[in-house]
Amino acid sequence: MKIKLLLIGLVLVLTSCSGNKETIMKDNSAVDIVSADKDIGLSTQVLDDLTGPPSDFSSSSKMGYEIDKIDSALVKGNQDFAFNIFKKLNEEDPKENVLISPLSISQALIMAYNGAETSTKDGMEKTLGLSGLDREIVNESFLNLINYHERIDDKIELDIGNSVWIRDGEKVNDEFIQANKDNFKAEVKSLDFSDNKAVEIINNWIDNATNGKITKMLEPPISEDVLMYLINAIYFKGEWAEQFDTKLTYQDKFYADDGELQTVKMMRKSEGSVEFTSCEKYKAVRLPYGDGKISMYIILPAEGTNINEFISYLTLENWMGIKRTVTDRDDIVFRIPRFKLEYGTKSLKDSLISLGIEEAFSREADFSAIRENVTISDVMHKAVIEVNEEGSEAAAATVAEVVCTSAAEPITFIADRPFVFIINDDVTDTILFMGKVLRIEK
Repeated sequence: MKIKLLLIGLVLVLTSCSGNKETIMKDNSAVDIVSADKDIGLSTQVLDDLTGPPSDFSSSSKMGYEIDKIDSALVKGNQDFAFNIFKKLNEEDPKENVLISPLSISQALIMAYNGAETSTKDGMEKTLGLSGLDREIVNESFLNLINYHERIDDKIELDIGNSVWIRDGEKVNDEFIQANKDNFKAEVKSLDFSDNKAVEIINNWIDNATNGKITKMLEPPISEDVLMYLINAIYFKGEWAEQFDTKLTYQDKFYADDGELQTVKMMRKSEGSVEFTSCEKYKAVRLPYGDGKISMYIILPAEGTNINEFISYLTLENWMGIKRTVTDRDDIVFRIPRFKLEYGTKSLKDSLISLGIEEAFSREADFSAIRENVTISDVMHKAVIEVNEEGSEAAAATVAEVVCTSAAEPITFIADRPFVFIINDDVTDTILFMGKVLRIEK
């Protein structure tokens, strides 16, 4: 039997299958994962509720979230994982623009982690920064993080959706399904995968969940070995707290990493302050969205510094120092380019193995809380972003495939050369998106 788990930056798809056939995916990815142990028979119709309503949360959770139940050790683990996976992918793609959603990747993998046991569970915990945390604490933290992000700011769209699609007539582990339903607020549906419309139904859900940024994730037909799709979708759109005046945007030069001198649209501010910090190795600015809870940080290495070497030495401590030291400056010449960036679909398998999730990809994997004899065969990720005078719009997709074993000078910040950027939730310290710009895509 074969199982596939589909994780998507903005959308996480988890699928499970049996047999030797491959799941057909287009551009983005799908993850197949198996569930068994305690079995539930599925009906032949699409069900909005597979195992009954989600467990009753506390009254405060019903109203919103409990931020003190987002465990600080999990926040630190998420940050560590974000930098580790970003640096690994940058090593693989030194000549390419890079963009990921660490939150999407983590959330997709943790939905699969809910089915892991023994040393497979231990390996995933170590890589994801969850060592020493009970699974109940991990799930509770993500539930409150999701609830918080749903209500973070009226001026920002930050939508996180999850769904589980199970092949009609198959049996899955009740506890695995309920854990993801309760803690990741997943919609659970039974669907006849042999129907020609099945792919269209799933793709439409993904399309809607990502506001049209990720479409036609799957292509028909769905393999007979696919048991389940577990999908996570994330969509972000935010307006700058202080927008750029389009009348001030002008054509300027951008010195791309490959030596090309590009002509780009450079945005600038003629008045007001910018949050700024600097040291010998870099300059950085903070650009808040909406009411300031989420921000983009742009980190510009010192002139003459190779961007990839800079990233290799970039640490979580550097990141914390940047956030701690940015202060308002009104004596700054400030310029950044408009840019669009698309990364992937990218396999994360090699990077995740090198970071420690090796057993989960092997025949020794223990995902018995989903089903016996299951392993992850691949994890795929895709992300897009557009930054302009109004603000930013971003989306991401992660897919994991699970198979059965079988100075005195004026202060300046002119981003006319490669830079790193991070979109961060400054309240919970969650990194939503992280990228490297080598060249400006038209």
